[in-house]
This record gives sequence, C-alpha cells and structure tokens, in this order.
Amino acid sequence: MIKITELKLPLGADDTELLSAAAKELRCSEKHIKSLEVTKKAVDSRKKDNIFFVCNVEAELDICEETVLRRSSSKASIAAPFIYEEPDLKRNSPLRPVVAGFGPAGMFAALTLSRAGVKPIVLERGRDADRRAADIELFWSARKLDENSNVQFGEGGAGTFSDGKLTTGIKDKLCKKVFLELAAKGAPKEILYSAKPHIGTDNLISVVKAFREEIISLGGEIRFECRLTDVITANSSVFGVTYIDAVGNIIDIETDTLLLCVGHSARDTVEMLFNKGVKMSQKPFSIGVRIEHPREFIDKAQYGAFAGHPLLGAADYKMSCHTKHDRGVYTFCMCPGGTVVNASSERRGIVVNGMSKWARDAENSNSALLVGISPCDFPKEHVLSGFDFQRGIERAAFVSGGGDYSTPAQLVGDFLGGVSSSGFGGVNPSCPTGVSPSNIRRILPQKVIDSISAAILKMDKMLEGFAMPEAVLTAPETRSSSPVRILRNDFFQANIAGLYPCGEGAGYSGGIVSSAVDGIRCAFAVMADEREF
Repeated sequence: MIKITELKLPLGADDTELLSAAAKELRCSEKHIKSLEVTKKAVDSRKKDNIFFVCNVEAELDICEETVLRRSSSKASIAAPFIYEEPDLKRNSPLRPVVAGFGPAGMFAALTLSRAGVKPIVLERGRDADRRAADIELFWSARKLDENSNVQFGEGGAGTFSDGKLTTGIKDKLCKKVFLELAAKGAPKEILYSAKPHIGTDNLISVVKAFREEIISLGGEIRFECRLTDVITANSSVFGVTYIDAVGNIIDIETDTLLLCVGHSARDTVEMLFNKGVKMSQKPFSIGVRIEHPREFIDKAQYGAFAGHPLLGAADYKMSCHTKHDRGVYTFCMCPGGTVVNASSERRGIVVNGMSKWARDAENSNSALLVGISPCDFPKEHVLSGFDFQRGIERAAFVSGGGDYSTPAQLVGDFLGGVSSSGFGGVNPSCPTGVSPSNIRRILPQKVIDSISAAILKMDKMLEGFAMPEAVLTAPETRSSSPVRILRNDFFQANIAGLYPCGEGAGYSGGIVSSAVDGIRCAFAVMADEREF
C-alpha cells in the first residue's frame, strides 16, 4: 500500500478526479490503481476565492510498489499498516473489577476488559442514554434539575451532549483503534478521515448504547443510577466498594480493582477519595464564557463567497492569544451551527457548554472563550480549592440569572463597555433554558474579565467581526477540565493499590479520544497487575 499526501482537489471533485490526481503523483497509469482510500480530508480556506480540499490517500497497486515509488513524487511513500492486537494478558484475580463511570474512559475500559474475558461491573450514577435525554429535556424545558442525570452525568458522559468532537492532541497509536471502534458502533464513517471529526449529539446516543450492548453480551454488567460512595480499603489496598442505588439501598461489592472514570464533575467522589487518603494535586484549568455569532456570519467570514456550499458545511474557527495581563486566552470546543446549553449538575449553580448535532445547521455558531487559571489564583491552598473556585462562580451565575436556571448573558458591546444588557438584538441567544440579560462582569474574577475583554478585541483582528456588538456572551463555562489530578504510578495505580484513576476526572485526559485511550491503557494495566491475590 502506498500513501500519498496533500492531494489538492476542487470542491465537488468526484472519484475520477481523485484517481487522476493520485495517478499523477505516482506517475503511473490509473489502471494500475486497484483501490484508493481517503485517510484524511481537510479544507484549505486560507484564500477565500480559492477554497479546496486537501486529501491524504492510500493506494493499492497491481504492479511493484517499489518500482513505482522510485519514479513517483515526494508526496508518495509506503503506508504503514495499522495493526492492533489485544495484549495476551490474563487477570490473576478471581474478583470482578469495578468501573465507576460510563463516559468515554469507562466505556472503553469496560469494553477492553470484557473482550479479555473479564466481566466488569460498571457503576454509573446517571441514567441510560434514553432516560438521560428525557431528563435533560425536562431540565431545559421546565428547569427541573436531576443532579445525577444531566449533561454531565449519565450513559456516555459529558461528551454525549456536546458535539462529539474527536479532535485530539495526543499521538497514541490507540487513537486509530478508538476511531475504528466508534465507527463500528454506528458513528458516521466520515470520522475515519475528516481532519476535524465529530459525531454529533444526535448520533452519539445510539453509539453509546451499542457499547453497553456489547459489554453486556460478553458478561459485563452496567448498573445505572448507582453512585459510588465509598472505597473499602485495608493495608493500603482496595478490598471493595460501596454504592447507593436509585431507591437508596446501600450496597457493597467485594473487589480488589476499581477503575475510577467518574469525569470532571464528580466533585463528591473526588472529595470522598481525598478524605480516604488518596493522594492528589492541584492542576491548571480554564474558565470563561460562550460566545455566539450567527452561523451565516461565521461561514461568510471563513469561506467568503463559498459560504453555504453543501460540501463545506458550517465553518469553524480556532484562535488563541496572550494578553497584557500575561494570560493565555483561547477558543475551545467550537460548535458550528450549534447551541449553547445549560450543563448544570449542582443545585443553585449554572454551567454552560456548547452542543451541535451532526448536521450543524442551527441558527448560531458558538465557542468557549477560556482563560487559563493556575493554582496560585485560588483563594486557598487546599488541594480541592479549585472546586470551591468553580462552585463560587457557578453560584454567582445562578443568582445573576434570576435564581431559576436562566443563564446570564450579555451583548459583547455591553460587556466591552462595562454596562449591563437589557435585551438582545441581531443574535438570538440559543440556550434552551432561556437567558437573563445580565452583567457577567459581576460573575467572573476581574483578571478573567480583563483577559476576555482584551482577547475579544485581539481576535477581532484575526476574524473580522468577532467583536460585533450584538454577539452574545453566556456565562460561565467552568468545566472544560478538572482542577485536580489524582496521582498514579507507572502501573496506573494510586497510592491505594488496585485503585486506577482514569480519564478526564482524574486529570489525565481532555476530550473523548484521549479519555477513551486512557481507559484502554488502564484496562491493560489491570490485566497486567501482578499483585498476589
């Protein structure tokens, strides 16, 4: 197989044009190319009057590849095949491992263990995907919050009700495995080659259900509405776990292995572990707001006359800058053609996030606008003071929004001018719980306000119109990552043997793909555990 990189194709190019472009780079006849597979596809929109696709492909030939490569262009090389084999590991312990949390880390950990013949017990504090979706809809329409079944908690984790973005900065070879697994479970096949892959909330619900079904078919067990409340320990080792079920029963499970995949919002679980003596440390994180513009405006700004082209879809952007306040500010989790959602999980607190469906055809496009926060910004040195810092902002937002889960929002022009908003104009706020015109300067710390103000003006020079006065800011976005890292050793275990901190909530990943990879790695570590049981 030969890999060819950076093939430039006009919008609307068909398979014939792709084949012709590949043959040109290989300097061979098209008839010698038996098959051609696109492995990466990106949009080059740097010149608004000449937007095109850039593709990487793999070609199978019916003639000697080495001979072809000697005369082909520099864009061609031998393609390294992706080979994945489950490690040949056998668990020593007769006890079933417990996985706490069924987000990306927990799903992939449980699936990996199940395929290895181990029958994990998964404890998920939230509900299954269908009932969870109903709970979220009830919260958004009637503002009735279920603290255990919401945008943060439930089958699939927080990523299920976002955009299902699969972009990642890690280079682990298991990333390919994650993509293949998601596609096999029903995610759109485009994720296998798109440069900016996403699944969409509307597709994710069925995908996560497919994970559940395979795990159960292999003997695993998933217990919904079961919240981990204690880890039973002896001699600095896990001896069992305690959980509370939907009707309040307190139940113990004997186990020597707990994979902790609880996500970044399970503050009560992390606090319980801290009180049990589990070692952890503070870590940097980010807070900020969501900024909304009309989707058509962003499309026009990024694609010019090509805006609205059916092959391009809704446009995205990614920007970052440093302000004079010596803080990094960046856009995050940009949702083209999406909505801002109320992602609260604690009573009397407001958290926002962004969500897009697969089509990305909603009226607005939005992105988080985040400011880096370091432990020195916390008012206290306690390891868990980052939680207090986040919670204080979330509660201030609840009050600012009127105390009924309306999210506080403000026009960009008013925000920059330092005045409260009294209404909205050219951009309709999309948050389904409704918004309350506010002054979000009263919610966020001054250093964050100053940084966001400066960044909006700087980013306006990168994307003209970004600072449009009628754009809408909705606050606060506080849960982009965990402010805590639960320490683990080279064998993925905490200072309590048999406890495996995993994924985003433990501070080891950020996003669906890296969390899934960490879940697989932790499952491997469980299988390789050489403790005597």
